[in-house]
Amino acid sequence: MKANFHTHTKRCKHAIGSERDYVLAAIKNDLSVLGFSDHGPFPDKDYGSRMDFSELNDYLSEIDSLKTEFRNKLKLYKGLEIEYLRKYETYYEELKVKYGLDYLILGEHMYTDIDNQIKNIYFANSTGDYIVYAKNIEEAVSTGLFDIIAHPDLMFLSEFSWDKNCDKAVSIILSAAEKYDIPLEFNANGLRRGKSDFPDGRRYPYPHERFWNELKGSNQRVIIGSDCHIPDLVYDNECIKSLEICTDLGLNVIENIFEV
Repeated sequence: MKANFHTHTKRCKHAIGSERDYVLAAIKNDLSVLGFSDHGPFPDKDYGSRMDFSELNDYLSEIDSLKTEFRNKLKLYKGLEIEYLRKYETYYEELKVKYGLDYLILGEHMYTDIDNQIKNIYFANSTGDYIVYAKNIEEAVSTGLFDIIAHPDLMFLSEFSWDKNCDKAVSIILSAAEKYDIPLEFNANGLRRGKSDFPDGRRYPYPHERFWNELKGSNQRVIIGSDCHIPDLVYDNECIKSLEICTDLGLNVIENIFEV
């Protein structure tokens, strides 16, 4: 079975293609399961790089319509990728209960720092920020509201040398994933960014080999996520390469989060 649960649409303003375009691409690539997880809006503030809150109902309605139309060709799921900000905990619950989402991906880009200010991991000031970021992920999954941790090693796109803070942050994230039994995503979009020179060598910004090596021999569930922002990438060579890397590492790769 081929599946992808990390799919964006043009609604997030930095992707192209409609929901239908991704469904057709998934069928063309022989996927059995497609989960939509566009960047989720917040009800009271536009944090950018996501759909408008006013589009949420249309997004969900369109997926429902496509579910019916393509029910004999493809299994579709409704989801969102969204950051955890603790003041929105009730909202995350509403997304599943009131809005009927099948799943939520924790896509932590923004996070809350020790001064209760919202920061973005893309602009980390030091590896010390990694620890605060990791603790936000730990708090998020402890709520039981999220079903996948997307790109859990996203922080390594910053150009800092690996140090004890990196070790601690990785430990926090992996321990949380194990404790709350939540799959970690091996993100194919990081591979699409290509390799660059970092203080710790030439590598992809993420997935970071050192992070994933920590999972060798464990039963931690891992899922491949395309994180596609273009229909043609719904299941491309980087998805295949991601699976090969995970297989070589002996990781416990799952295909469907709804089949445990």
